[in-house]
Amino acid sequence: MEISDPKAIRALAHPLRLDLLQVLGSGGPATAAQCGRVLGVSQASCSFHLRQLAKYGFVEDAGPGRDRRERQWRVTQQRLTVRSGTSGDAAVQQQIERLVVERELQAILDYSQRPDGASPEWQGKAGIVTTMAVLSPDEAADLKEKWIALIAPYTTAAQADGDPEPGPRLGQRHVRYFMAATPLPESSRETAHD
Repeated sequence: MEISDPKAIRALAHPLRLDLLQVLGSGGPATAAQCGRVLGVSQASCSFHLRQLAKYGFVEDAGPGRDRRERQWRVTQQRLTVRSGTSGDAAVQQQIERLVVERELQAILDYSQRPDGASPEWQGKAGIVTTMAVLSPDEAADLKEKWIALIAPYTTAAQADGDPEPGPRLGQRHVRYFMAATPLPESSRETAHD
């Protein structure tokens, strides 16, 4: 889903709303009460923010929960792309990007500080990868699309298989992936070749 409406972009610029999208995106449909328990916030707060996300099409009603008293919510799209047009919108986009990076950085730091780190079967299989590549803008865009295509079967598996209890199966965990391509400033050597 590509988002260009400035009001919809602003609707994402709240940490709890991003948390709710993450909970629903990784665990499947859930009620406001279930989201509140996972996130450690009130049901009323989750309910309010879920309605705001629904207003802009990020989540939708997924029917009644198990007890039939509360509605469940689900994400409408697993992948969101934010595009801004005016300079005011660009500032909001920068705010969202900063919020996403800070959240991912905190998740990485939290993982590295956990005493259990990774169970024996996970050791050496997850972690941090960093490298420096020399790319043109078109090559960087191509690499980004290939990365998205590579991870896509794993991000959509829970939704595609019709599993009534979405989420990890035996031996699986939710695993966060974060890709950031950050071109360095041009060096004098690079500008001399132009």
